[in-house]
Amino acid sequence: MTTAGAALSARMVFSSKLYIALAIVIAATFWIMFNVFDALLFFSPFVDFYYPIPQDAIPGFILSNITAALVGIVVSMNVYLFRNSGTGANKSSFISGSTVGTASSMCVGCSSVGFYLAATFGTSGVVASTFLSNFQLPLRLLGIGLLLLAYYSAHRMITKSCVPNYDNN
Repeated sequence: MTTAGAALSARMVFSSKLYIALAIVIAATFWIMFNVFDALLFFSPFVDFYYPIPQDAIPGFILSNITAALVGIVVSMNVYLFRNSGTGANKSSFISGSTVGTASSMCVGCSSVGFYLAATFGTSGVVASTFLSNFQLPLRLLGIGLLLLAYYSAHRMITKSCVPNYDNN
């Protein structure tokens, strides 16, 4: 995938203000969610952001910002594909890739939600929470990689639909 090719599919999708607004709303929603789970954004007793960000939280904060932006872009591109694809087979194939990429980026054990797992599931929850918190950054990088793969898949489907078919039938 060349940079020009990636820009072509993004230009096609984001030429409409609807998809731009959808990407912004989804990215903002996930940004809020990630920062609440990482205990950087608080809503009680008033809205407050934990600033300055502690040194040990900066890599996770950067990765969660990248993830939120990618989720907004990928979901917006998939909505574009869903609305503009003609066959049902194409619709089922891109939904699975988008779902895997989005779900993997939202690792609940990579945040304070892991403590709720421990309280709910006992010893097995503690083991899972410990594993996920120890490998938090690699798992977030893996989630970003899967989102980039979902972006590439959406890009291929968008640009593939633009290639004319020269069959003699």
